[in-house]
Amino acid sequence: MKIGFDIMGGDYAPKTALEGAIYALKELTHDIELVLIGNRSYIQETLPAYLDKLLIQPNISFVNASEVITMSDSPTKAFGQKPDSSIAVGFGLLKKGEIDVFLSAGNTGAMLVGALYTVKAIDGVLRPAILSLLPKLSGKYGIILDVGINSDTRQDVLLQFGILGSLYMKSMFHVMNPKVGLFNIGSEREKGNIVTQAAYPLMESAKQINFIGNVEGYDLFSDMADVIVCDGFTGNLVLKSLEAIHKIHMQKGIEDEFFSRFDYQDYGGTPILGINKPVLVGHGSSSGKAFKNMILQGKSVVENNLVDGIKNLFRSQNNINA
Repeated sequence: MKIGFDIMGGDYAPKTALEGAIYALKELTHDIELVLIGNRSYIQETLPAYLDKLLIQPNISFVNASEVITMSDSPTKAFGQKPDSSIAVGFGLLKKGEIDVFLSAGNTGAMLVGALYTVKAIDGVLRPAILSLLPKLSGKYGIILDVGINSDTRQDVLLQFGILGSLYMKSMFHVMNPKVGLFNIGSEREKGNIVTQAAYPLMESAKQINFIGNVEGYDLFSDMADVIVCDGFTGNLVLKSLEAIHKIHMQKGIEDEFFSRFDYQDYGGTPILGINKPVLVGHGSSSGKAFKNMILQGKSVVENNLVDGIKNLFRSQNNINA
């Protein structure tokens, strides 16, 4: 397995990205190659000790990329303006099959554009999505999606989010019949805005998911649903609120096992669901710990054949509808 890792993406990269690579090597077997993608001359000048420590390892290789897509760059213009950026080079390697998964904590919009432009969405997927893990009071985990790349959605897109989320829970958490809930302002089927009202009967009649109805804010951390579906605007508000709760606990010196599980560093990155090859997006302010866990998460996504599972379902669905 070859893991492509953008070491220029993120607020504190490349330092924290290189730290994450060093930490991850302790947990990767020698048959897994970590392909670092970034500006080698810049790193050699600024962080030579980090680079030297990595390049002596037998399962480390380096692919040079002289440019960086910054957080302020336009995602749609960046690929044409910066073809030798670490994100563009990484997607090029992924498209050609020279890496098995691509990871970056860089510009999320550019990562989505890059994914759609190079490896493309799986046939039948209306809009790819990203998710966030939801810690449960029972000790288990659920997920919520979308959390940021689809601020506005249609009812059929919300249904597909339920399908994609179910496949993620089956592949990554081995939950064989995950419960899918539609995030709403009330449990009654007629509650919500026009889109959620229209999505409810679609999801209720869909055979691909185990739909349990609407779920509300106070259901987020219960075992009522394994997959919670919403538009990216709502999901991102939930995600940022959870991060704020964790930050407040840290600032106040409050130690709590449940709230400590809100720490994004423990998860590292999240896959873009619905595209033809594995791609993970990390938090912009990722630390070395977060980068390490993103690398390990990327390894797990490949090992669990998440993308193939999604492809197979949509291929069979397309054949039925043909």
